[in-house]
Amino acid sequence: MKHEKTIGRQRARRGYRVRDRIKRDSVRPRLAVFRSSKHMYAQIIDDRQGRTLAAASTLDKDVREQIGYGGNKLAAQAVGTAIARRALEAGVKQVAFDRREYKYHGRVAAVADAARDAGLDLGPKKVVPVEVEPEKPKGKKKEKSAAKK
Repeated sequence: MKHEKTIGRQRARRGYRVRDRIKRDSVRPRLAVFRSSKHMYAQIIDDRQGRTLAAASTLDKDVREQIGYGGNKLAAQAVGTAIARRALEAGVKQVAFDRREYKYHGRVAAVADAARDAGLDLGPKKVVPVEVEPEKPKGKKKEKSAAKK
């Protein structure tokens, strides 16, 4: 039971941190993502006016025709492409990505990457540099001494 409680606290802290960062720093509309076990939902919300500017989910007819099951990364990519297309039609080019308490991983990252590839500006994707270990200098092999013969 202790592990589940720890995971719940981590999710709550992550949610507070993400929400605080978006509300404090952003003047852009936000791309809010909700992830359930069977479906993905995304909507672009203008918090100043309190309006939803565009929405897409795996329950939409055009997205449902492309995918079979709504709870995988392929479905998330279709939702990301659809939300970007609808946002550009509504005149929204820049958004702040609101991932809520979800980690930027798996289906949530697939929505963001697909929306970014379709032309929506979410900000630069953070690339984690891979550190390459320097090669160890090769030493001379020890030769067996001739005295041991």
